[in-house]
Amino acid sequence: MQKNDVVTVEIEDMGIGGEGIGKVDGYTLFIKDAIIGDVVEAKIMKAKKNYGYARLMNIILPSEYRAEPKCPVARQCGGCQIQAMSYEKQLEFKEKKVRNNLMRIGGIPGEVLDAVFEPVCGMDMPYRYRNKAQYPVGRDKNGRPTAGFYAGRTHQIIPCLDCSLGVEINGDILRIILDYMEQYGIEPYDEEQHRGLVRHILLRYGFATDEIMVCLVLNGRQLPHTEELADRLSRIQGMASITVCVNTDKTNVIMGTEIITLWGQSYITDYIGDVKYRISPLSFYQVNPVQTRKLYETALEYAGLHGVETVWDVYCGIGTISLFLAQKAGKVYGVEIVPQAVADAKMNARINEIGNVEFYAGKAEEVLPEFYANYAIEHPGKQARADVIVVDPPRKGCEESVLETMVQMQPQRIVYVSCDSATLARDVKYLGERGYEVVRGRAVDMFPHTCHTECVLGIQRKHM
Repeated sequence: MQKNDVVTVEIEDMGIGGEGIGKVDGYTLFIKDAIIGDVVEAKIMKAKKNYGYARLMNIILPSEYRAEPKCPVARQCGGCQIQAMSYEKQLEFKEKKVRNNLMRIGGIPGEVLDAVFEPVCGMDMPYRYRNKAQYPVGRDKNGRPTAGFYAGRTHQIIPCLDCSLGVEINGDILRIILDYMEQYGIEPYDEEQHRGLVRHILLRYGFATDEIMVCLVLNGRQLPHTEELADRLSRIQGMASITVCVNTDKTNVIMGTEIITLWGQSYITDYIGDVKYRISPLSFYQVNPVQTRKLYETALEYAGLHGVETVWDVYCGIGTISLFLAQKAGKVYGVEIVPQAVADAKMNARINEIGNVEFYAGKAEEVLPEFYANYAIEHPGKQARADVIVVDPPRKGCEESVLETMVQMQPQRIVYVSCDSATLARDVKYLGERGYEVVRGRAVDMFPHTCHTECVLGIQRKHM
């Protein structure tokens, strides 16, 4: 096969990024926007020795699993990779991906997973579920300010003011901001030139409280005609927080570290179950509140708490899981690298009058080993113990030093919450080689119409 060849391909499988996989005379092709069961015409764009990448040109015979996307720019936008696939098939695809990683990387036999893995947890209504959206700002083809999302693997903005995954009020907010920018000649940011003022618009919505946050990320510290913008936005029912975030660095990182309040509060509040959370622009907070409750309830169930246990929540963020666990634990310790998140976690504990939690600011790979070492010094002849350890790490998974200390603390149970089943499987293998085994597991679809999914595992210490 050579570049620019046009071929007919039957899609037999799906890749981890949602691309269709098919073969022509034994040569494997990865084709974006094709789904399993399609027969397509595709043009080869990049040809390697044993595989290549092709662009979907025509769908000759659509798959029985193909669905009409709700979003008119679903194919161009890089956000929803599999919106053209029926939701039932999406769930099957995600569960299969998690299980394959646990078998291939984690070394867990398929028959073990058959015995311990529960059915994937999907949504009844898999649209309008996001409580957070970050819109890059630029200019449209007519030179007017616009906002939307980046096309896949690029920083080309696809204008989209009404994302089908976000709340409907987002479109009204964006139109107010863009009209204001055009009226007063406020420049959108130009990445290449590092010029212009408004880089991104961050929107958050409290599903339980109906509170709204608007945060404009600026390449500067001052926003002209601030009072006029605040007046227009504050008329929206539920508006609680209007801020700017200063980010003057030439970087692809969206948020800076300095937040300036223009109107209202510097935060909004929301609930997961009965627990209330204060959320600032820099807070990590799960984007799908409906599924988050299911995820955390599953984690709590797997923790098997009876009111007396000592629990460590590693990578605790603003204390979302910590406070959930504290309702049924004796004592909970949380560890988080972002100081603002730790401040939010402590505030959230006070708001909910939960006193059996304690939070540490620092890297998990430093705080946990240091606590373990210091405990031995302060309590001669004893070692730090944990009955249960819960980890919810970033996509890269746990540092080995964290896993090593976890094993040394000899918890009876480990609950591992993960947004990347490949690094989850790698860490599970490490734990499995040191006396732990997976006894329960479930994929939770936090991100319908994308390739991403969360997974929670219940891991238990083997009785030697």
